[in-house]
Amino acid sequence: MKYLLFLVLFSTFLGCNSKKNDASSKIRNPNPKKEILKKLDGKEIVDGLDKLDYFKLTDSIELDEVKADFENSYTDLNFFQGPMRGETLDFMDNRYFWVDCEELFEIGGLTEYLGQVQRTFKKLGLKLEFENEKSSQDDISWTHSIELNGNEYIAFDGQFSDNDWGIAYVNFMDMLNAELRLQGSDEQFYPINCGNDGLFVLLTVQQLMFVNSHYPINMEHPTTMSNWKNAVGL
Repeated sequence: MKYLLFLVLFSTFLGCNSKKNDASSKIRNPNPKKEILKKLDGKEIVDGLDKLDYFKLTDSIELDEVKADFENSYTDLNFFQGPMRGETLDFMDNRYFWVDCEELFEIGGLTEYLGQVQRTFKKLGLKLEFENEKSSQDDISWTHSIELNGNEYIAFDGQFSDNDWGIAYVNFMDMLNAELRLQGSDEQFYPINCGNDGLFVLLTVQQLMFVNSHYPINMEHPTTMSNWKNAVGL
């Protein structure tokens, strides 16, 4: 009887000890480590962008200046942006665009900024023709549309509100991105900010991922349209 009791107690001890060891093993195993990207210097940033063909739209005569400015902007300010051309608001990389969102929203602004973006479409070997701009408004609402390459797009449609500039900004990029997709491009325009000094930039998904991995993620750097709309409440 004593022998049987000893066997039962011994078996129970082994079972408990096995469970303890199993639980201890789970505790000792570390969680999967998140990948921590190596901090790059300015030259490595430029080299990384170059490998992703960021500078393929930059004129060769301006390429060295553009690369140097991107390197300095990252090194000195941790900022993703290159130089403008002289005293103009035209970016030399032909990817960045400055936009006054109030001007974009108003009559004449849409075609003005389409004309600026048209140059970049041509550099991509793509078409951006615009015509048949239509506008109808009353005291409280406005419907504004235009045709790009024969396809009609809404620039604004609704009652006036405090969000008018932001809506026009989103619709502008949406119509451009739709035309890029229709023509088989892997490039898309991404928002940065909107206001009297707004910006947007043309990137591939791989370029956007590189920027988001090595630059701050904030309203001064490119993000997806859904993230931008959530951030500004649209």
